[in-house]
Amino acid sequence: MKAKSRRKMTLENKNERLKALIGELKKQSIEQKSNIWKRIALELERPTRQHRIVNLSKIEKYCNDNDVIIVPGKVLCGGELTKKVTIAAYAFSRNTTDKLGSKASLITIEEALKKYPKGNNLKIIG
Repeated sequence: MKAKSRRKMTLENKNERLKALIGELKKQSIEQKSNIWKRIALELERPTRQHRIVNLSKIEKYCNDNDVIIVPGKVLCGGELTKKVTIAAYAFSRNTTDKLGSKASLITIEEALKKYPKGNNLKIIG
């Protein structure tokens, strides 16, 4: 019984983080008149099973050096990444953070929202 209640609390905390993020994205979209933040908010509002899942090989294939990539979902460690990019995502697998090290800069969507408020030169991958 205790395990079930702990699990429920963890899911509630995740949902609260997601709800807060979606609210911030919509607010930023209105303030900055930037449709990219609205698009990411709409992607994150979908059911969790429909969130985007992106492997490093896909990022390698579709990105150039010094690009800023946003993944409204999770980044997995499948493949290799040789390009120097900044990846903003809702979640990263543990292996991804270990695998990339200094090859790429990993930030959360919340950090990207503060660092790139107007949303210029960002690419959505997924």
